[in-house]
Amino acid sequence: MSKDNKYPAKPILRVNTEMHTAQIKRIGIDAKNHFIVTGSEDKTLKVWELSTGELITTLRVPIDDGNIGKIYSVAISPDGKTVACGGWTGYAELDISIYIFDREKGQIKQTITGLPGVILYLTYSKDGMYLAATLFGKNGIRIYETTNYSQAALDSDYGDSSYGADFDNNERLVTSSYDGYIRLYDTAKTFNLIQKEKSKLGNQPFSVAFSPDGSKIAVGFDDTKNVNILSAKDLSHLYSPDTSNVNMNLGNVTFSLVGKYLYAGGRANNNSQYFIRKWSQTGEGSYTDLPASNDTIMQIVPLKDGGIAFGSANQAIGVFNNNDEQIMFRHGDKADFRSNTMDDFHVSKDVGTVRFWYEYKCESTKLFSISTRELIDDSSYNEPLVKPVTQSNLLNITDWKNKVNPKLNGAVIILHKYETSRSLAILPEDNGFILGTEWRLLLFDNEGIEKWEIPVPGIAWNVNVSQDGKLAVAAFGDGTIRWFRVSDGKELLAFFPHNDKKRWILWTPNGYYDASIGAEDLIGWHINRGADKEADFFPISKFRNDYYRPDIISKILKTLDEDEAIKQANKDAKITTKPSSIETKLPPVITILSPRSGAVFSVTDVEVLYEVRVSPNAPVEEQIVFVNKSMQKTEKSVVTQHPESTTYKTTVKIPKRESIISIMAKNKNEESVPSVIKVLWNGETDNTPLKPKLYILAVGINNYHTPLRRLKFASKDAEDFVSVMMKQEGKQYRGVERKLLIDSEATRRNIIEGLEWLQKETTPKDVAMVMLAGHGSSEPTGKYYFLPIDVDSCNIRSTAVSSTEIIETVVAIKGKKIFFMDTCHSGKVCGERKENNPTIFVNTLTSSGRDAVVFMASTKSSYGHSGNGVFTKSVIEGIEGKAEIDKNGSVTTTTLDGYITKRVPELAREIKKTQVPVETV
Repeated sequence: MSKDNKYPAKPILRVNTEMHTAQIKRIGIDAKNHFIVTGSEDKTLKVWELSTGELITTLRVPIDDGNIGKIYSVAISPDGKTVACGGWTGYAELDISIYIFDREKGQIKQTITGLPGVILYLTYSKDGMYLAATLFGKNGIRIYETTNYSQAALDSDYGDSSYGADFDNNERLVTSSYDGYIRLYDTAKTFNLIQKEKSKLGNQPFSVAFSPDGSKIAVGFDDTKNVNILSAKDLSHLYSPDTSNVNMNLGNVTFSLVGKYLYAGGRANNNSQYFIRKWSQTGEGSYTDLPASNDTIMQIVPLKDGGIAFGSANQAIGVFNNNDEQIMFRHGDKADFRSNTMDDFHVSKDVGTVRFWYEYKCESTKLFSISTRELIDDSSYNEPLVKPVTQSNLLNITDWKNKVNPKLNGAVIILHKYETSRSLAILPEDNGFILGTEWRLLLFDNEGIEKWEIPVPGIAWNVNVSQDGKLAVAAFGDGTIRWFRVSDGKELLAFFPHNDKKRWILWTPNGYYDASIGAEDLIGWHINRGADKEADFFPISKFRNDYYRPDIISKILKTLDEDEAIKQANKDAKITTKPSSIETKLPPVITILSPRSGAVFSVTDVEVLYEVRVSPNAPVEEQIVFVNKSMQKTEKSVVTQHPESTTYKTTVKIPKRESIISIMAKNKNEESVPSVIKVLWNGETDNTPLKPKLYILAVGINNYHTPLRRLKFASKDAEDFVSVMMKQEGKQYRGVERKLLIDSEATRRNIIEGLEWLQKETTPKDVAMVMLAGHGSSEPTGKYYFLPIDVDSCNIRSTAVSSTEIIETVVAIKGKKIFFMDTCHSGKVCGERKENNPTIFVNTLTSSGRDAVVFMASTKSSYGHSGNGVFTKSVIEGIEGKAEIDKNGSVTTTTLDGYITKRVPELAREIKKTQVPVETV
């Protein structure tokens, strides 16, 4: 943590998924119900389209290690233009900030500083003129005018933290506090305290909400399952809704905006299904329980049509309409490592293989091996695994699971206030133990003396140690599994398995990584830009040339030291130079300023204003505009220019339908992350849209000159693929043109000319397909090559078709791009994993701006079935109609992926082989 209250300029490595990776603490919704904004302990805010649940943007505040930057409160102005957030957003008790974001630009436009406590709740008045903030501890509340966010009022006479506040339509304010009091303040400008009443049904009132007519106030509690309805005139008790059959609290409350309903949710659940209770007659009538999520309901917000939106602790958001139908639900992207027993977290003796699960309560268990880089089914692994040791004769550790007062041989182990112990592993030979808590991982010796402590990225749900006692491995609430050196707690390696059960990424503290296909952007570098500016974020793929190093990953657990692993790997790879620092390799940052996402047009020419920010030593070299993923050449003009940024204007042409506009900028370092908006269409539409034309380049090579390289099915795979696609002429496509290169025709020159043909012929309305069946090879750096028939084994770099040549073609193709790859067949050619891995090639193809869809067979061998390789056979079956869902004659990449994923293992089992396809977009 910084000692002088300055946020570190050094890049900070963070997990990055579309959904949050830690608790959603609060949500907010604009008056028109266009947007839902979420704030999380993962130190980000996210803005979503409420109707669809689609992510619009991620907002990032300045952060540091530990708790600094965690978001506990969020609010969006009624007009949807401004987002306010706060939390542990500062270093000291007198230096907490509230950040005010321009939602459309994603930029911090103002910072309220100097607050004396962590911000627990934020809410705007109904007219958007005031923002109220409640604080942790005895710091009370603050109220700000939103014209300039100057302080309008405060009340510091609170005996404990305040977690709830609400404005009524007349700008009266009500708050709750753990000191047991409900407080009512009069209308705007004065905000005098007009009533203060001790709660009757609980000691810790958590949330409060006005009824739409302002006559009632609902109160939810943290320490009891009761809900209280008070008079909004004098805070007198009116009645209590029926909370029978409720096992835990209903701390979050709200009234519906349409109809007389009351909603409440919290930790109340039925067999781990957390529900929201809905009462009729504003709480006096009967109730219905709405199954919502599998973790605590953190907030409920009413919608203008009578429904509700909610956020939950398991990183989920959802919407119920006024008929109690859940019409939108987005769950987290991470594995949930909570379990019924610590015995579930098994590891190999060297902790190089870990057993984990994706769902709560240990369903869908998997194993991941660092040595093989494979996700393995539990049933297919035969080596012994060991559970954590939690009991011994010498070390009697009790009250350590989900308790605040763990004990060693009867003596209390002192933790921080409110800190809960979650996991335990006793070291071999009773040499000490590791305790995992909400906030820390700690090592104690066998007398209970603390040897080290480290902050953790999420709750330490599980921990285990190697048989030799040198390594510890722990599973955290952010969805990561991390390895640590027991001697000093130094982190060595981290692993994140995406809960799609396909993607994963491994990385070191310095950012060296290995990843499955489509997974490398699951982490990236957060870069602070000062205490009053939004932070930047760059996916790790922007630095892949230097940091994609599977060879370093392989040496980490053997050396127990990252620097030594780097040294050894560089020596083996004959790398003599260190990579440049991240700060010197930054790509541009681009932001579309107008039109806003969701803007409506009835003309095809759309003027776009955008800002590009670059490092002084790396000016912009190129700007690229895409409409619906097709590149569009446009004229750009400078509007304004500043030392750090330039604003440009251009005009793009959109089709007569909903469209996605994205813009990228490129400097000498790398391409930017694209800025993306969606624009809507309400003009005249074309009743008979033109079908696309299909262009196919198919390459299949069986008869390589070296006998050990010869294949059985590649040539026929390419021929049959072309044959089935030619049948789509007049159906899915208005025309189909193809180039088929088989065996002797599949020379390097002919393949390059085929790629150039695709680039020249494909228009923005068309589709280009490439089918490669043959051998592939990779360098240790990740550069990939497709081997033509005339390849020289002693000079692959000059005689094979490189990934660079293929990627350059893909960038230039104006239409949609789909790749089918079955290019690694023989162990003799492919060798060890680091030499055959096409991951970087595929990830580059599918990265932003290239947007190719890639279907790839992931095996080292091509197994035949009825004359074709298993992968191609499943592709052909799917295209011929078996991948259809609605039997409407249309096969999409999504339905084809689903069919191939299911079909390849079926065909492989028939011939007693294993082959799993990979598809990424």
